[in-house]
Formats: sequence, C-alpha cells, structure tokens
Amino acid sequence: MSTKNLVFTILLIFVPISIAAHLLEWSALAQFATACLAILPLAAWMGTATEEIAVVAGPSLGGLLNATFGNAAELIIAIVALKEGLVGVVKASITGSIIGNLLLVLGLAMFLGGVRFKEQNFQPVLARVNASAMNLAVIALLLPTAVNFTSTGVEESLLQKMSIAVAIVLMLVYALTLLFSMKTHSYLYDVGMAELAAAEDSQREAEHAGHKPNVFLWAGVLAAATISIAIESEFLVGSLEEATSQLGLTELFTGVILLPIIGNAAENAAAVVVAIKNKMDLSVSVAVGASMQVALFVAPVLVLAGWFLGQPMDLNFNPFELVAVAVAVLIANSISSDGKSNWLEGTLLLATYIILGIAFFYHPVIEGMA
Repeated sequence: MSTKNLVFTILLIFVPISIAAHLLEWSALAQFATACLAILPLAAWMGTATEEIAVVAGPSLGGLLNATFGNAAELIIAIVALKEGLVGVVKASITGSIIGNLLLVLGLAMFLGGVRFKEQNFQPVLARVNASAMNLAVIALLLPTAVNFTSTGVEESLLQKMSIAVAIVLMLVYALTLLFSMKTHSYLYDVGMAELAAAEDSQREAEHAGHKPNVFLWAGVLAAATISIAIESEFLVGSLEEATSQLGLTELFTGVILLPIIGNAAENAAAVVVAIKNKMDLSVSVAVGASMQVALFVAPVLVLAGWFLGQPMDLNFNPFELVAVAVAVLIANSISSDGKSNWLEGTLLLATYIILGIAFFYHPVIEGMA
C-alpha cells in the first residue's frame, strides 16, 4: 500500500468520530473539523472505486465514469450547502475549485516535479485545448455578472433564466469535450493515459495478482462512500456558519479556500505524486481537467439543482471572485502554453494562489453571503 493510500486509510477513523461528535452534540468547531477529516478518505475511496470499476468497464465507459465522478465529493458538499440556502458558499466553492486546481495543484506539481527534474515536458497542443475551454468558462461566468453590473433594475428571476440557459450550453460543451478526448481526438491524450495505465497496471498486478477487480465489491464501496459523504456533508454544512465564526473566517474564504481542498484532496494528491514521478502530461491533465469539469459540468449542475431544490442559484458571481478566476486562468495558460515546466514556474503559480488567499482572507464580509 502506498503512503498516500495508507494516510487516507488511517483517516477513516474520523468517520465514526464525526458521527459521535454529531450525536453527542459536541461543539460546532469539533463537528466541522471531524467532518472535514472524515470526507478526505471517503473522497479518496470514491476515486479508487471509480478507477477499479473503470478497469472492467473498458476505456470509453471507464473514461466517462472517471469524468462523471471526478468531482463527486465536492458536488455532494455543494448540493447539501445549496439545500441549506448557503448559495454564496456554493458559488465561492466553484470559483475556489477552479483557482485551487490551476494554481495550488498545478503549482505544487510543477514545483515538486521541477525540484527533482530540471525541466519537465507535456503536450502543448493539449494545453492549448484546455486553455480555450477555460477561456470559455471565464466568459460564461463573467457575462451574467456583467449584465447585472451594467444594467439597473435587473430582476433575480431574469438572471436565473439567463444562468439556466448558459448552464445548458456549458453542459453541452462539456459533453463535446468528452467526445473530443475519448473518441475523435483521443490520440492527443494517449501519452497521459498510457502513463496512467502503466502506473495502475503495475500497482494492480501486486494487489490483484493478475485478477480483474471485483466490480460488485467496488460498486458497493462506491455506493457506501457516496452515502457516507452525503451524511458527512450534512454534518459539515450544519456546523459551517458557527465554526467559521469561531475561527474568525468569512464564508467567502471558507468557500474559496477550505471546501475545495477538502473535496478534492485525493485527486490533488494524485496530480502531485505523478509529477514527482516525471509524468507531467498526466499531472497537467488531472489538474486542468478538474478545473474544466468544475466550470463546464459542476457549476451548471448546481444551477439546475438550485432550481429543482427551490434555492435559486445563478451565475452572478462576486466580481472579486471573477477577477481571481480570470487571473488564475491567465497565468496558468501563460505558463503551460510552451509545454514545459520547472520549479520556478510552479513557484509563480503557488505565489499567485497565496496572494489571492490573503486577499480572500481580508476581503470584507459580503451581505447576503449566507
């Protein structure tokens, strides 16, 4: 068992501790902290189960499963928060995920990989395709806010209808990106997928001794992890406001910085680990692909979910969040455009993330955030 898997397995002890904290009515801070720690390994097990099922399902269906469940933990947390009316926190978690993947995850991968290897290479064509998709995401998130900012008396229902229409377009684009990556232009992704397959095959040969994974067992693990994350998300969201108040954190900072790290910890760790192994193609695909999925799939799903749940959510974001997303996309696209990376470029991404984090920490509380 790898060190990463060992850590996530040990963290499973926080699942019963979190349940006890809720049933025994411990302090809000204790409930929030234990729920956060419990979600980390559950998200990791969800990812592992999805990968194991994908082996049996084959490349096409397996790729679709990985694309669908890639941000499942974060999506579950966001839906629970949305159901509780924490629309501002949900919006902040969307922008936070995009920023975190492009700056924190990609920055750590480039820095740690660059420390070990003088220069690392990845496919510039793939980077440009991803850059174009992220530019579209910025435009889609910017326009509803721009309409609201440049007009007077814009009704919330109008912004809601506009956001639903934009969400449908984004989901269509996401479906087309899956068709592009898995069917019509799959050769662009062959290097990263070959690296992933080689790494997984060597690990599974030791773990399964040549036998295929038990699909029913892993389907059960996936179902159990999903249900457990939903329960833990209820605990986390229920204690969120009081706990963040005790910590002196705004809900904006919590949504942008803390929640994305909790929901994506396993996937983030995987991107950094493969970069250290000089598999930068795969690392870039994981980090940038996660940002694309949030912008083109998770955000639209949450807009539609809010409509069904009676908690209207639109794409009218805080202008400062949009500035942060635009900055993250701009510097990530600039650094990755040449298909090469080193430790200094990783440092630049990390420094940008830290600066934005400081700005979000000191950003004044926004009225109506909760």
